[in-house]
Amino acid sequence: MADQRKAYIYAAIVVLIWSTIASAFKISLSYLDFLQLLFYAASVSLVTLSVILTLQKKIHLLCKCSKKDYLKSALLGFLNPFLYYVVLLKAYTILPAQQAVALNYTWAIQLVILSIPILKQKIGIKNIAAIIISYFGVLIISTQGDLATFRIVNLEGTFLALGSAVVWALFWIYNIKDKRDAVVKLFLNFLFGFAYICLYVIITQKLEIPALFGLVGAAYVGIFEMGITFVLWLTALRLSKTTAQVSNMIYLTPFLALVIINIVVGESILVSTVIGLLFIVAGIILQRYRLRRNLSNRL
Repeated sequence: MADQRKAYIYAAIVVLIWSTIASAFKISLSYLDFLQLLFYAASVSLVTLSVILTLQKKIHLLCKCSKKDYLKSALLGFLNPFLYYVVLLKAYTILPAQQAVALNYTWAIQLVILSIPILKQKIGIKNIAAIIISYFGVLIISTQGDLATFRIVNLEGTFLALGSAVVWALFWIYNIKDKRDAVVKLFLNFLFGFAYICLYVIITQKLEIPALFGLVGAAYVGIFEMGITFVLWLTALRLSKTTAQVSNMIYLTPFLALVIINIVVGESILVSTVIGLLFIVAGIILQRYRLRRNLSNRL
């Protein structure tokens, strides 16, 4: 089988899996508190990444990391998985899954905004237009199409979902500067992040043994959202002739997620969600190629 065909297969598998995660979050949260879900999912993810490291014979690379590398992982682990998933899962407890997944998808636009102060990137007319287009989509989703009154239906949930996108954009910027092996640094990030999660759970609540369906949901999130799909995606990028040939498939993810949310979770998908998401994705596509070029020149 040609490498490009394999790349498309791996990418398609990842897109399909990622499309199920919003539904997995929502269903799991009906059995578990969001912190309990994060604790058990991160536990499973850490085991999954350990297995992947072992199978790839990369365990020895952990010993080659410097003190500076471990400090980087300690900082990055605070952003992801700790802060990112605390904020995101809290948003999912408040918002319908369709709104949470769409608003979280604005991380690429947050990346543009954060690149200005952090990477000293100059912002052009195309970037400004992309931001305006995407945030118009955010407004449509958060008001459920009621643009006449500009009344945001759930201010807290909207703020949290957008906040999770900001955290992920920050993580992406600082993580891409880290040139260590991708799986090694992800494992170390999750190792430190899991320590923060444990501490936060101990301080704020009592750890409980989840119901079977809650445990299954946490395992699914830990294996697929936080673990194996990352490796599959890296494999797809490595096999592809160009990253664009497979990375463009990511745009299907939020729309497939809406279909799965409707079927599995039972949410009636609002027209305002679909239209708003179209605006968000349009803004991302508009700014993507210029941003990628500028980032590659600076990192």
